[in-house]
Amino acid sequence: MASETATLTDTQTRVEAWQAGLIGGLIGGIIFGVMMTMQMEMVMEMAIPGMYGLGPSLAVGWAIHVFHSIVLGVVFGLLLQTTGLGDRLDSNLAIAVAGLAYGIVLWVVLASFVMPAWVGAMTEMAPPVPDWNGQSLMGHAVYGVVLGLVYAVLAR
Repeated sequence: MASETATLTDTQTRVEAWQAGLIGGLIGGIIFGVMMTMQMEMVMEMAIPGMYGLGPSLAVGWAIHVFHSIVLGVVFGLLLQTTGLGDRLDSNLAIAVAGLAYGIVLWVVLASFVMPAWVGAMTEMAPPVPDWNGQSLMGHAVYGVVLGLVYAVLAR
């Protein structure tokens, strides 16, 4: 009697690009959220909920932040997939650098311009536009690197 042994192949252990982006965005967002809570708690507690017309709440800020992190992680995964960049980058380090660049772009566009303008329109707070916050830059850079590394490990 012949016996068959099931083995996992590389294609069975890989996840889709959007899934790798989702998981990377979640992990990167949690790490960035811890940094933000420690360094800029007011942003997490007041500004992020305020963008949606909600009152101060650290828990709500966290929930929104993690949601944003996941969505932006999925976008990263889809960008790498649809542009073919994910296949052309030949190492985990290269994808981590792509993640770093993505995090910096998010900081410039979303954190420095969009978010302060949105917060100013929705609340009585008046953050500067642009808001060139170095702690925010560091958090977005860490988010991007973690996102890139997790993506590289899961999608390659």
